[in-house]
Amino acid sequence: MKLHSLASLAAAASLLAGFCISARAQAPSPDFRAAVQAVRTACDSDTKTYCADKQGREVFACLRSNSDKVSQGCKDALAKLPQRRPPAAPPPQQ
Repeated sequence: MKLHSLASLAAAASLLAGFCISARAQAPSPDFRAAVQAVRTACDSDTKTYCADKQGREVFACLRSNSDKVSQGCKDALAKLPQRRPPAAPPPQQ
């Protein structure tokens, strides 16, 4: 019985460690968070005008799609915000 409990405890600890490592690897950098905040500040009125019905990441996509209409300050802030990379294409099948 003790061996089964030890194995369960070890598996739980391993799972928790993996979760903590993956959560830390996915956390946005301070520079990225600062760039996002700069966009929110610079693009506040543009967001209300062109993207009021959007939430979260959709706001940034909307601002980019309306880049010809947004203010210069918003354009400058958007230019400093890294774009999300599309998912990697699967390798060709042979």
